[in-house]
Amino acid sequence: MKNAIALTISRIRLSLRNRLFLIFSLIMPLVFLFLFLGIFARNNVHAQPFVLAQVIALTVMGNFWGLSVQLVMWREQGVLRRFRLAPVGPSAMLISSIISNYVLTLPTIAIEFYLARTVFHMTSFGNLFAVFIMATLGIVSFASLGLIIASVTNTMQETQVINQLIWFAFLFLSGATVPLTILPGFVQTAALFLPATYLVDGLQRAMGQGLNVNVMLPAITSLIGTTIIALVLSAQLFRWDPEQKATPRAKLWVVAAVIPFLILGFWEASNGKLQKNAQVNLQRIEQQSSPSQK
Repeated sequence: MKNAIALTISRIRLSLRNRLFLIFSLIMPLVFLFLFLGIFARNNVHAQPFVLAQVIALTVMGNFWGLSVQLVMWREQGVLRRFRLAPVGPSAMLISSIISNYVLTLPTIAIEFYLARTVFHMTSFGNLFAVFIMATLGIVSFASLGLIIASVTNTMQETQVINQLIWFAFLFLSGATVPLTILPGFVQTAALFLPATYLVDGLQRAMGQGLNVNVMLPAITSLIGTTIIALVLSAQLFRWDPEQKATPRAKLWVVAAVIPFLILGFWEASNGKLQKNAQVNLQRIEQQSSPSQK
């Protein structure tokens, strides 16, 4: 545990010195905040909580991209090889990665709430405890997914290609940028198997509808299950040296990390609760903020 704490502090310091980290982890989320709330929820108090939930979801999902790229870059540059000389195991390295990302992501989310309140005059934020739980589990689970991608890719180019494909699905098929209910039916069905879909839905339920955590237990259970599986597999497949290559068989283990969401996806496809809730959310977003606008 001491090694993990020391690594966490070191990684936080390194990240704060990195300009790219500040751009993608702080500036870009704030750009999304002003873009979404300034355009899509302008003069519509009904839409603001739902749209802010989408912004927070994008901020949380950014942990997937950033962590996988950072780990592969360190491996290619020989940074991980230096850590190997210290009494540090793969588990400590992975846990420190997640903790440091968590510590650095929470202030960004807090800034988003502050700006939403002061600049866009939001007064209702729903169930903040449920928001905190969903954001926490989201950061941890998406960071874990990024770690397992980094564990099974051999080069930065391969990592970026896989990340872009997965990120595209997270971005456009989950409801984070485009409302789920306006997508074609087969796309909505495919979205039920994405962890990002449940993150967006959970945050919107917490913020827009003020629902409690117990309503989101299936999604929460899946996020926890994915985190555990991804961490265990990442520790087993972890490589310190760029000369060590991941085998095709090792890459198949990535599928195991999303088993909880495959199960949840089939369950949702049979009862359709998430899609019905997405339709309700869209109707609320389309409501006008004042009688003169109705």
